[in-house]
Amino acid sequence: MRKMDEMEMYISLKSIKIAWFYTIAFLFIWLVYEHVTKSKFGLPFFLFITQNVILIISQFIIKHRMVDNNEK
Repeated sequence: MRKMDEMEMYISLKSIKIAWFYTIAFLFIWLVYEHVTKSKFGLPFFLFITQNVILIISQFIIKHRMVDNNEK
């Protein structure tokens, strides 16, 4: 597998952001619909929360590792 150039990297990251936003929007709409119709939080709520928690934790870990590598 070859390393992507800057344009390919930009396209890839932009596509990932669009797909992530679609997933978040879909889960949020599903979550609201399920809460309104069944008055409970189910699988969409769990997926919505855990996906965002994993995103925040992974960003924190990666930033922390990059700072540690730059200081050495």
